[in-house]
Amino acid sequence: MKVGEAALQAGLPVKTVRYYADIGLVEPLARSDAGYRIYSAAEVSKLAFIRRARAFDFSINDCRELLGLYQDEERSSRDVKAMALKRLEQIDEKLSELNALRAELARVAKECHGDSRPDCPILNSFSGNSSLNRS
Repeated sequence: MKVGEAALQAGLPVKTVRYYADIGLVEPLARSDAGYRIYSAAEVSKLAFIRRARAFDFSINDCRELLGLYQDEERSSRDVKAMALKRLEQIDEKLSELNALRAELARVAKECHGDSRPDCPILNSFSGNSSLNRS
């Protein structure tokens, strides 16, 4: 199948499928006489695998490694679990950062009167002057 159909079946934009081919992540099975990239069901499965891994925000290099582990029938699940746990730790760190940002934004939004006065705790917070003009 051509790249458009492969992209559709994998749930990816055509541009992404071409990019993955260009960087050697998932290469087409072949090229047609006209130069079109031809994908088989196996490549589409790899593309869908990568789409799901990227949904968990695994990097391209991580996806390359995960795909290698997926294809290696001699693999140890220990390696896969280690990658998943590392990513989980990164997600937890990001959640902590986002929760802190949320709390700060909620605090300054509550402090802002939202009226016609020019002083604004939200803007002051963004500029690093959160102690100024607190009302």
